[in-house]
This record gives sequence, C-alpha cells and structure tokens, in this order.
Amino acid sequence: MGKLYPELDERLRKFIGRQSVFFVATAPCLSADGEGGHVNVSPKGYRDTFAVLGPLQVAYVDLTGSGAETIAHLRQNGKITIMFCSFDREPKVLRLQGTGRIVIPGGPEWEELAGQFPATGYGGNQASRRAIIVVDLDRIADSCGYSVPLMELAAERDLLVRNDQKKSAAQLASYRAEKNAVSIDGLPALDVPDSPDATDGLGARDVSAAEPARHGTGTGPASG
Repeated sequence: MGKLYPELDERLRKFIGRQSVFFVATAPCLSADGEGGHVNVSPKGYRDTFAVLGPLQVAYVDLTGSGAETIAHLRQNGKITIMFCSFDREPKVLRLQGTGRIVIPGGPEWEELAGQFPATGYGGNQASRRAIIVVDLDRIADSCGYSVPLMELAAERDLLVRNDQKKSAAQLASYRAEKNAVSIDGLPALDVPDSPDATDGLGARDVSAAEPARHGTGTGPASG
C-alpha cells in the first residue's frame, strides 16, 4: 500500500541515491480555468545530477535538450512531479510533488547550488548544464511498483556530453536560443541573451515562474 511521508527521511534518501534514472512531469495552464496545453514527461539520466538539499527540498541539473518544456511550465505555474521508479529487487515508486523554480548559470544562487553536484561524471560537464531546477516539496508518497519490470543498468550514455563538448559556448547559446526559447505551446522557456558572450553563452540570471521571456524564436520536441 502507498504511504505518505512528512519529509525525505534517510531511507528515502538512500533509495533515491540508488536510482539511475528519474522522471519529471509538468503541465501548462493556457486558460483561466486551467485547461489546455500539452502535458510533458521527461526522463533524466546521470546519477550525479540529483541532490537532496533538505527534508523538503531537492534539486537537479537541467542539461542540454532539444526542448525546454519543463522550464516553460515552471515559469508559468511552478507545479512539478518527480518520480523515481525502482527496477531492481526492491519494488517501489516514489513521487515527489511540489513547486519548482529555475536557476540559470551566473545567477545569485548558481555557485552554491552547483556545489551540491559532483564535478566528476557525465553530469559534471559544465557545457551541458543549462539550469538547475530547485523544488520545494509539498507531497511525498510511495507506491508498490509491483508491475515494474526488473532491469539492469548496462552503462550511462556519454552521447550528450560528447555532443556538447564539440560546440563552443556561443554555438551552444545559439542552439538553445533556437530550440529552447519557447515551449511547443508557445510559452516562454529558456531565456538566452540576444548576444551571448563567446565565453559564457548560457545565460546569467535567475528566472522565476512569473517572469516573461524577452524573446522566443524557435521550438523543439517536448524533451526538456
């Protein structure tokens, strides 16, 4: 049977630390009564990109992607669900629900938050880090996961890192301006400077859910 938890205790933290993948779900509200738009679910890999900041706060590194649906939805309404699903002998599904916000490289909180994530491993590649998502939790619950199959991790893919390392900072900024500026529903997403510096084209400030984007020039698949 499922159980509600008042906070992330040590047992739940250890469970999170053992998982090699997690899933992020968000949705937009395009009308006054909360209807409309495309619900998005994104898989997130790399073990070293998720951190428990406190009993009711978590964060993860948002890496380069061909879309930025999560960022767009968080900017609009802030609601997010993170799901961990065990594929080993201990069946469990853990859902963390709450309100998320986006911290961009160069923003006031960036250095402190970035220090929560290891500099080693694929997730430590600085070029791939386009944002950090911080989530304040208001509901923590698990469920049985009895029908989830048993699977073993063969290896983490290095394709994202290798692809980003081939690009300069200006090229990455240009890619994000084209692919990540708006969601598939036309909502403002990642705010990329119009004239990115060649040494730092990743943006340089915090983005709140209430702040509108200054521009949006392209779309991509709902994979962000």
